[in-house]
Amino acid sequence: MEVKIGVQYAARELIIDSAQSPAEVEAQVTDAIESGKNTITLVDEKGKRVIVPVDKLAYVEIAEATSRQVGFTVR
Repeated sequence: MEVKIGVQYAARELIIDSAQSPAEVEAQVTDAIESGKNTITLVDEKGKRVIVPVDKLAYVEIAEATSRQVGFTVR
């Protein structure tokens, strides 16, 4: 699944491919915001950790991974 994180004052968004379910990521982000934590840590599929300050979050977009079609197809 793909998670896009917008960070204030950053020119680009962070994109993470996570093995977690959308509900798990949403719960983790919501908990960090509501509980007043300073940072949120997400782990990608390869084990890399991304730590973002909660007060700098602009948005978090959670999307299911979609497979890209290759070649020419008729729908």
